[in-house]
Amino acid sequence: MSVRFTPALFQHAQTLLSGLLRSDSPADRVVADYFREHRELGHGDRGFVAEAVFTVLRHKRSLAARCAGELTSRRLLLAALACLQGMNRRQLDAVLSEAERHWLAHAKAVQVNELPAAVRLDLPDWLYESLQARFADDELAQLATALKQPAPLDLRINPLKAAGRQEVLARLQADGLAAEACRYSPLGIRLARKTALGNHPLFTDGGIEVQDEGSQLLGFLLQPRRGEMVVDFCAGAGGKTLLLGALMRSQGRLYAFDVAERRLARLKPRLARSGLSNVHPVRIESERDIKIRRLAGKVDRVLVDAPCSGLGTLRRNPALKWRQTPAGIADMSVRQGAILAAAASLIKKGGRLVYATCSLLDAENEAVVDAFLAQHPQFVVCPAQEILDRQDIAIDCGDHLRLLPHRHATDAFYAVAMERK
Repeated sequence: MSVRFTPALFQHAQTLLSGLLRSDSPADRVVADYFREHRELGHGDRGFVAEAVFTVLRHKRSLAARCAGELTSRRLLLAALACLQGMNRRQLDAVLSEAERHWLAHAKAVQVNELPAAVRLDLPDWLYESLQARFADDELAQLATALKQPAPLDLRINPLKAAGRQEVLARLQADGLAAEACRYSPLGIRLARKTALGNHPLFTDGGIEVQDEGSQLLGFLLQPRRGEMVVDFCAGAGGKTLLLGALMRSQGRLYAFDVAERRLARLKPRLARSGLSNVHPVRIESERDIKIRRLAGKVDRVLVDAPCSGLGTLRRNPALKWRQTPAGIADMSVRQGAILAAAASLIKKGGRLVYATCSLLDAENEAVVDAFLAQHPQFVVCPAQEILDRQDIAIDCGDHLRLLPHRHATDAFYAVAMERK
């Protein structure tokens, strides 16, 4: 360990974990809020606490199998530290009771390979069964393992501000940051270690943005051009909006729609850094908003990065797999279908519509698209392989883009491009 383990440090981890297990908020936000409230924790202490609680969230089900029926945040944390992070009894002795010393010896002896597959892979039963219908056992194990790994930190260069990817790489490396070009995205850079970039000149000047490589590929699938009218239908905090604007070279008109004012508010400082002048953030009430109907049949390209379960982002948000339910997925797919249909109404003849999610589930992906195409025969699928090949992006994907962490080292994304005949 790089920090000295103390009962006080363990108490911070236990308190934070208890809060995470009760919260519906994204785990990284809960952790950040906790550290803001406890500024006495140094950098190393924060790293230890964050790693410990995220280890529990990633491995919660197999750790629960070691807890001998007493499923508390304390026992989950002790099991994670002893069984997964390699702390020995001497290191933990200051926080262990005599009963816990006895239990922990048994916990370390549990043969994880003999547990049921869903438990061993740290998946809820319903999610394991859904994925088992699509993946062979060996690949499902690889996928589950990849989803339990921390995600890398990917950057996207802003071609309006940065001279080029090689120049940005050289600058980062000169500043002591190990970085390499992403495998697929022409604008992507991957850092070897997570690093705080908020004060780096390339970030403050708008030359780089943080964005997963898989998310970047959605922009290339939409492939907006200069002078077009384009809509990012579910813009959120605007990461993909900024990419679309850069691909348009800040020419044309780009609308960023979202129902949440607070998400669009997070776009404003990013937009100011980016140098873009063609982006128009618009808050909408719902997919039936009059602002949408006014654009019916007028838009060249629309990206629908639909609200979804987020199960493709488990490397970043491991708590999501314990919060989602089959009923919630069913409700989500209905909403996704309504959003896709509304977005499609904007497309002019010959225009392109891209539907995407960061979900692993067919119910949110192929099933939504198949239902849409059955009801809207004026739309046809444009092979993703051909669209990306034309931009010199070499990825074997066929008609639909499916990204998976164990195959592509990105978050899991599904996307399909469609054209209005």
